[in-house]
Amino acid sequence: MKFNEFNFSSDLLEGVESMGFETATPVQEKAIPAIMEGRDVMGLAQTGTGKTAAFLLPLVDKMLKNPGNKKTRALIIVPTRELAMQIDEQMEGLSYFASVGSAAVYGGGTGDAFVREKNALKRGAEMIICTPGRMIAHLNQKHVDFSGLEWLILDEADRMLDMGFYEDILRIISYLPSKRQNLFFSATMPDKMRKLTGKVLNNPVEINIASSKPVEKVLQVAYSVHHSQKLALAKHILPDKNLDRAIVFCSTKVKAKQLAGELKQFNMDVEDIHSDHSQEYRKQLLARFKNQQLKVLVATDVLSRGIDVENVGLILNYDVPGESEDYIHRIGRTARAEADGVAITFIGPDEQWKFAKIEKLLGYEVFKNVNPPDIGKGPEYNPSAGQHKKQKPRKSSGKKR
Repeated sequence: MKFNEFNFSSDLLEGVESMGFETATPVQEKAIPAIMEGRDVMGLAQTGTGKTAAFLLPLVDKMLKNPGNKKTRALIIVPTRELAMQIDEQMEGLSYFASVGSAAVYGGGTGDAFVREKNALKRGAEMIICTPGRMIAHLNQKHVDFSGLEWLILDEADRMLDMGFYEDILRIISYLPSKRQNLFFSATMPDKMRKLTGKVLNNPVEINIASSKPVEKVLQVAYSVHHSQKLALAKHILPDKNLDRAIVFCSTKVKAKQLAGELKQFNMDVEDIHSDHSQEYRKQLLARFKNQQLKVLVATDVLSRGIDVENVGLILNYDVPGESEDYIHRIGRTARAEADGVAITFIGPDEQWKFAKIEKLLGYEVFKNVNPPDIGKGPEYNPSAGQHKKQKPRKSSGKKR
């Protein structure tokens, strides 16, 4: 379905065309008409399927066709600063020729940033994109007037609940008018998500687009290695001249810093990025990465959602993620916008049971490649190894790694 078939306003269509959008993705094709009809929506769709435009386009169209007062009309709640910035940037592009304003409200900035957010909230930016903790801070100081709110959107809702934001979300919702349209988008439907949708959504349209499965164009490969072999194998893979850009995921900030330092000593164009860095520094790194001025980012799961960069040719899981769903989101950073991509995972001996859980979620086995001769033979992969082990539950602290 073409975007000009949705009967969008001419100003919005001009913005859509300027961004090179022509044909709607499956989630957009199903969600946009339901949202335009005023229905609540529960959208289950994997990362990289166009969920952001699926809710931004009909909301901007509604705002243009039915101008409201100067109060905030739409609130978008997201789990991370990166995703808030990404949505704000996409909103800026889509509404370039339209008179609809937005403001991003997220933590980690300076005192001046908090004041700018306060002013935007008091002015009543038509669309607010926020992280839960930062919005709670502004609500506590009475900076926000939600009396004119018409739409509530939760994006990456399962991630927010996994990070411990359930109570914060309910608290924010308590400030909103009861009469509103609710749009929830998520990659999975855990029990807490079902509980939240039951509390908030009103007879929603349910959309399920291949939830919890990576896009088909991601070529997945794994190596069974000893932990002592991981660095050498990374140095073997990452210098590939045909590789455009790569994101390497580590399990902790300490590992990310250490690995980036090791790769720099190997004369690689690499930087580490995680929540210890200031927001401004992270923003600069992402800009360099998007502009192809930086080849490799070594990251924690803070980037597994919320970064939309085309032509990321490789995702390297230096460590197997602790949660099976995080694997889906990590490798969803490649093969975006119909492009091809490769996802490689290093499986240590004590990580085999976690990777077996990932394969169970996927519904198939990931191809295990033979280690290069100079790396040496790794441990035999045994998917039943360590099945007696239980993963420690995540603490619901609400803090990001």
